[in-house]
Amino acid sequence: MIVIRASFPLDPDRRDDALELIEDLVAESRTEDGVIDYRAATDVSDPNLVRFFEQYEDEAAFAEHGQSEHFREFAAALPDLLAGEPDVTRFDIESAEDVEL
Repeated sequence: MIVIRASFPLDPDRRDDALELIEDLVAESRTEDGVIDYRAATDVSDPNLVRFFEQYEDEAAFAEHGQSEHFREFAAALPDLLAGEPDVTRFDIESAEDVEL
């Protein structure tokens, strides 16, 4: 499994445009084969920071997502929507299990 954790600082003046595009990106990405989970949420302490959490079954699913029309549209729009550099980390996971709290 591949997990992506990303944070995107949004330009406050373009926040509404960015959130609309992100909403479409999330909805479309969730329909892709091999996508286990795909979420985006604003940070509770900074409404102009959006955090992504993505899970893919394998490298093929991750690569396919990167070539999708909705992702390419999002990536093309990013320079005009951001207030800083995104922070993206990839995790390659061999195993995972639920944790009981």
